[in-house]
Amino acid sequence: MKSSYRTPDGPDCVEVAAAPDHILVRDSKTPHGPRLALTPTTWAAFLPYASGN
Repeated sequence: MKSSYRTPDGPDCVEVAAAPDHILVRDSKTPHGPRLALTPTTWAAFLPYASGN
């Protein structure tokens, strides 16, 4: 899944993928850069903050 948000400096994109035991997150502009591997529980706790609800 890819989400993008446009700023005056250009698009900011985050890619999210589900793996068997983790949710993987990276910046699509730097695919070989740092990545996050979150547990499903941590991802579920984070989502309300990301969605603004």
